[in-house]
Amino acid sequence: MTSARLVDLGVEPYRDTWKRQLDLVDQRKTGDGVDTIFFVEHPHVITLGRSRAARANVLTPGDVDVVDIERGGDVTYHGPGQLVAYPILRLEEDERDLHKFLRNLEEAMIRTLASFHIEAGRVPGATGVWVGRAQEGAFTRKIASIGIACRRWVTFHGLALNVAPDLSYFARINPCGFEASVMTSMERERGAPVDMHAVKDALGRDLAAALGRDLVT
Repeated sequence: MTSARLVDLGVEPYRDTWKRQLDLVDQRKTGDGVDTIFFVEHPHVITLGRSRAARANVLTPGDVDVVDIERGGDVTYHGPGQLVAYPILRLEEDERDLHKFLRNLEEAMIRTLASFHIEAGRVPGATGVWVGRAQEGAFTRKIASIGIACRRWVTFHGLALNVAPDLSYFARINPCGFEASVMTSMERERGAPVDMHAVKDALGRDLAAALGRDLVT
């Protein structure tokens, strides 16, 4: 099994982590460096993906920086209390299916949430992870977002799991084209504080399993 290092950056400005990703992508494209998963919390930032609707879904950013990036998807928010993971992986020939890669990221978070007794799943046509089953069985609240990019089969950007962020910041945008009220967090769903270190331990384990990597730190 291919190894991947897990690097916890703590809290770091978005643009600094973005540069780390791009530098490592350049290495991995030539076979240098090693597969890496970055864990990070960002100070408040709004990022715009390649969707044509992304900029129109920025409502009132105020003092929050808005950054255009090369990932897929729409607009999203990152901030303290949200665990962001960036898998910088050089995909082997039998892994080169980006749709499956996205589903694997979702699966890792679904498993992590289950370990915190939060039932989660998917909503057709809406990439990410959802919770809160309605009576008809559909999930109604979004707890995690995904947006990736890929260069010469090296992945970057990734996922954002809402552990305990200030959800009011989502009102500055239409997150992924949805109304801000759809967003939730682990803390809100559990009705109690959630330990970020425990979430990191679980998500690191579950990402490694879902992505077929032997995790090293």
